Amino acid sequence: MDLMQLFGMILHVDKTLGDLLATYGVYVYAVLFAIVFCETGLVVLFFFPGDTLLFIAGAFCATGEMSYPLLMLLLIIAAVTGNTLNYYIGGAIGHRVFTHDYRWLNKDALQRTHDFFEKHGGKTIILARFVPVVRTFAPFVAGVSDMTHARFQMFNITGAVLWVAGLVTAGYFFGNIPLVRDHLTAIVLVGVGAAVVPLALGGIYKFGRRMMSR
Repeated sequence: MDLMQLFGMILHVDKTLGDLLATYGVYVYAVLFAIVFCETGLVVLFFFPGDTLLFIAGAFCATGEMSYPLLMLLLIIAAVTGNTLNYYIGGAIGHRVFTHDYRWLNKDALQRTHDFFEKHGGKTIILARFVPVVRTFAPFVAGVSDMTHARFQMFNITGAVLWVAGLVTAGYFFGNIPLVRDHLTAIVLVGVGAAVVPLALGGIYKFGRRMMSR
């Protein structure tokens, strides 16, 4: 198998994980670790699979072809360390990212993530875990925005555990149900919306109270 074939299999891991297991055996854990680490740690690889990878891997755990606890541990470590690398890259580049034209950086995705970050603050690091593309840019923006390392890691670790444990476990129990598997992205986004809407309403309520008190 050449590099381009492997890259294609990675991009469509929801359909090719069985082939990867057959080809690489236990080394597939390292492949999945690398995918999650790169998707969360390098903004240029924001298109790598995230949610589908976790969900489908959980489904393979249910069949006994992969180890549920080992997969969970490795992918949580990958998600935490990937985000940490992205945070440091953002901190190293700093606010120049908004004034310089970096050809390797998707400015539209960066701006959307920055707006999301401005609205929801540190909780963005947790919520963004469940939103493709935003997930990759959120730690980068946190680094650019000078969020303290301790505060970032608190949200980073919490988000990584919720994301990996939630989707791997969901895949374990529901991954072999076609209706759930085929509409995973929509289901995840509805769940995020259910989490974000109460936060937004709470913010509007507090703003209204401040305005009335004046």
